[in-house]
Amino acid sequence: MLTLFQQEFKLGVLGGGQLGRMLLQSGIDFNIPFVIMDGDADAPCATLTEFHHGKLTDFDAVMKFGAACDIITIEIENVNTAALKELARQGKKVYPQPEVIALIQDKRTQKIFYRDYGIPTANFILVENANDIAKHTDFFPAINKLGREGYDGRGVQLLRSSNDIDKAFDAPGFLEEWIDFDREISVIVARNEHGEVKTFPAVEMVFHPQQNLVEYLFAPADLSEGILSQAEHLAKKIIHELAMVGLLAVEMFVTKDGKVLVNEIAPRPHNSGHHTIEANVTSQYEQHLRAILGLPLGDTALVSRSAMVNLLGEPGHAGPAKYKGFEEVVGIPGVHVHLYGKRFTKPFRKMGHVTIVDADMESLKKKANFVKETLKVIT
Repeated sequence: MLTLFQQEFKLGVLGGGQLGRMLLQSGIDFNIPFVIMDGDADAPCATLTEFHHGKLTDFDAVMKFGAACDIITIEIENVNTAALKELARQGKKVYPQPEVIALIQDKRTQKIFYRDYGIPTANFILVENANDIAKHTDFFPAINKLGREGYDGRGVQLLRSSNDIDKAFDAPGFLEEWIDFDREISVIVARNEHGEVKTFPAVEMVFHPQQNLVEYLFAPADLSEGILSQAEHLAKKIIHELAMVGLLAVEMFVTKDGKVLVNEIAPRPHNSGHHTIEANVTSQYEQHLRAILGLPLGDTALVSRSAMVNLLGEPGHAGPAKYKGFEEVVGIPGVHVHLYGKRFTKPFRKMGHVTIVDADMESLKKKANFVKETLKVIT
């Protein structure tokens, strides 16, 4: 059997953004030989390992790339799954499996999966276009989501009343019941090819009020054992039902009456797990590698309470990136800055993140707010 310690072994990653960058950093510890492909010639991973410039949704490009790899994984869902299925048919290991990626690529099939497997989620109505949405104003207020290619806050909007019909997406998607939730949380779960499953402690996410992007999170989530148990159970159920190999982020709503509803899932390392690099025994990146390589899963226990602040490009700034307040922030005990190697910023682009570890929750919140107000990505 080919192992990662053999000279000819190659682990291929489709996507060379910040998630790929942190996956590389973790893989160095295991001496893993990586090869990465991305559609951006200046992607964060471009200068760090063997790199191929190619379109991730192009069948031929993915086939050519995968032919030289032993295991293929992703750091972004928008990839050509037909090519991945063919590579798997030819004997390549593709984790997460192409069928799982294809299901998750479309939020409509995600919602149908939840319904079919008894996984609690907000009520929804499938729609094909804006005219279809106009027939369901009795369902308002509702969240209008695009089925495909919505990410980082795009492809999601609130329709409050029939007056908002002109904003409706004119493409296949769905209307989702608007939930007056109490918290948004995430549980990251991993499963290896032997069926071993482990979860990371749930985290609470705080979103930007306009951009629908995570501004910061706190770990562990300050919730009752009953709610945390519900969330962990759901994450494990989903990855079991998918029979997925790899890492899965499960975003959930906690309602005001204590119910947990699944919102969305992502079959890869996730923004809600960045803090695990410093705050957990095993990071989400190492766990993903362990899972797809068939290794025993690592210990997910917390080392410390933590917070994570996303560094987003400042509004009104587009061009070569500069980091205002960097020296002030890195002088604070327990602060770890991660910059993603992106040369150019634009409003709300993810440019980095900061993890803060501190045993005291009040101190942690003060430090997180200081980082949020002080470290700015400008031009």
